[in-house]
Amino acid sequence: MKVTDVVHILEELAPLSYSEDFDNTGLLVGDASETVSGILVTLDTLEDVVDEAVEQNCNLIVSFHPILFKGLKKITGKTYVERVVLKAIKHNIAIFAIHTALDNAWNGVNAMMCEKLDLINRNILIPQSGTINKLVTFVPSENAAAVREALFAAGAGNIGNYSHCSFNQSGMGSFKGNEDSNPERGKKGETHFEAEVQIGVTFQKHLQSRVLQALFESHPYEEVAYEITTLNNPNQHIGMGMTGELEKEMSEADFLKHIKKTFKSGCVRHSALLGNPIKKVAVLGGSGSFAIEAAKMAGADAFITADLKYHDFFTAENSLLLADVGHYESEQFTKELLVAHLSKKISNFAPALSAGRIILSQVNTNPISYY
Repeated sequence: MKVTDVVHILEELAPLSYSEDFDNTGLLVGDASETVSGILVTLDTLEDVVDEAVEQNCNLIVSFHPILFKGLKKITGKTYVERVVLKAIKHNIAIFAIHTALDNAWNGVNAMMCEKLDLINRNILIPQSGTINKLVTFVPSENAAAVREALFAAGAGNIGNYSHCSFNQSGMGSFKGNEDSNPERGKKGETHFEAEVQIGVTFQKHLQSRVLQALFESHPYEEVAYEITTLNNPNQHIGMGMTGELEKEMSEADFLKHIKKTFKSGCVRHSALLGNPIKKVAVLGGSGSFAIEAAKMAGADAFITADLKYHDFFTAENSLLLADVGHYESEQFTKELLVAHLSKKISNFAPALSAGRIILSQVNTNPISYY
């Protein structure tokens, strides 16, 4: 199994195309064609983590946070970032970061927070726009069913809880091939009319190459007529944060105790208690102050996130309870998620690798301590 094979498996969980523009995800260090001896999964790639990878004979580190976030003009070992890169290169260890691609994934960081809190009826808090594409193509009537099925098999036509979604309209197409053409229907040099079906399907943008390949392979024409447009519809399965509901409402005091225990937080910083029961909860792993207004709009009774500043707590405005559980604490379960996904997928692809060679890092990379 190559590094690139592992990358493809990770992108099944969280396609990198959904990473935020400011982020630096993907393979940051190393050769994608290198054979993988073992995979070490961590939240942060620090020097101790690289040492652990060397000790465990893992030549691929899968990290949530990217060690390379800003550009480096020199790599001399003066900073912890430079030392990590130098040590990884010295020991031929590749580093892959998934960060906001997993933040935005339906089964990603925020889903793990919801799972640990036993939240039900989950929805994306801030859906991404511009991530749904629409394909319109024109197919001879007798071939329409086969082309539709090929598009569905490639992942097109999925809308929320429904699959095999398409719009079909019958009409008459015309074309005239030149001397270099090889028409499937009609004759070159003559205008031909063909009863056709216009097929329209939507698909997630990361599937575009796969959808187009299915279209070209299943379509009978030498030249396939098609259109692709990007929709502004919010994507209900891709985006930042999540909302969910507790099965039974809790008092604010019990809720704060619950989340402190769940996230193993040294302390939970929170806004003023309002005396309201907590039922609907919004979560966003990592720095989430930008989502406070979205949590209000969603009707959340509480919003769990991290890195809230002094003035952020004022924005609660007596409409919900803000709870800062800590950055590391909010994202800590990400490692378990990645190990579980890799173990499940790789067991079929490379059983020898999955048997004890996908390792959860034991290094605590939390830079914050509590006295």
